[in-house]
Amino acid sequence: MTAPRIDTDTIRRLPKAVLHDHLDGGLRPATVVELADAVGHTLPTTDPDALAAWYFEAANSGDLVRYIATFEHTLAVMQSREGLLRTAEEYVLDLAEDGVVYGEVRYAPELMVNGGLTLPEVVEAVQEGLAAGMAKAAAAGTPVRVGTLLCGMRMFDRVREAADLAVAFRDAGVVGFDIAGAEDGFPPADHLAAFEHLRRESVPFTIHAGEAHGLPSIHQALQVCGAQRVGHGVRITDDIVDGKLGRLADWVRDRRIALEMCPTSNLQTGAATSIAEHPITELKNLGFRVTLNTDNRLVSGTTMTREMSLLVDEAGWSVEDLRTVTVNALKSAFIPFDERNALIEDVVLPGYEAAL
Repeated sequence: MTAPRIDTDTIRRLPKAVLHDHLDGGLRPATVVELADAVGHTLPTTDPDALAAWYFEAANSGDLVRYIATFEHTLAVMQSREGLLRTAEEYVLDLAEDGVVYGEVRYAPELMVNGGLTLPEVVEAVQEGLAAGMAKAAAAGTPVRVGTLLCGMRMFDRVREAADLAVAFRDAGVVGFDIAGAEDGFPPADHLAAFEHLRRESVPFTIHAGEAHGLPSIHQALQVCGAQRVGHGVRITDDIVDGKLGRLADWVRDRRIALEMCPTSNLQTGAATSIAEHPITELKNLGFRVTLNTDNRLVSGTTMTREMSLLVDEAGWSVEDLRTVTVNALKSAFIPFDERNALIEDVVLPGYEAAL
């Protein structure tokens, strides 16, 4: 018997968890317009709807470097304390409206110091904005827990500074670390000293790998640098032939290493060809710990509700599949076990039962 199709309204009500989402890729178009006007930055258009469409079209290049170039305009309005406070607070409220109960937001502080803020001042402002958003969401009856991942930009030379910040703010809302930016030509092992420092300090980290570059980047991220999760990781399928797993794929599945998969974004950067054939479905069916994520909600014109709906409509996912990736995300979140378990047992599982 075929399971009934899940409609969008039902999906919107489902509790969700997102591990891979960039702060500077998720601003509200209207906010970008208002803040750009305040700081004198020229945008492609000052109409919020047209700006949202511009982002989506500009990002559909099939190239990661060109995709990243669209961030020029969001970063331009995130160089002041006021801009960071507003965008961080709105970020949380937008997650809550989408049914997200746990989120990890990542950003690179070094990209937000052009207005004179120091690296610690950037982190402090973002944390203050996130806290304000969480308080408002809770007061509205839609509580959401948001942890922060600080990023170092892999093609620059401040990765160790970002790692030091993650250690310094580990008790102030920062839950982990990542490196971001152009992947091909900038292997994670270039920053091994930073990762060794994080391991010594017991700070968990993920690494963007297996998106624009293949298996060697995943191998380096895990076996050389010691990442606990992999950002994207779609190219792990290069190590799977006719359902048979190679050594690296075996390692990833057996060790329950979470793959932070972002279907729409992967289509835009050329890492996948369609939602129907996106590796997330094959990997889920093979028992990998896949998670579902948005990556950049403005740039990709998406939400968690949309990502789930696409998989239901184009890849035949069931509500059980959606529950599985949500639980997977919480099992691999960079917060303490008791908090993860409480979200699963007290929020996610009852939420799925109630929605259905």
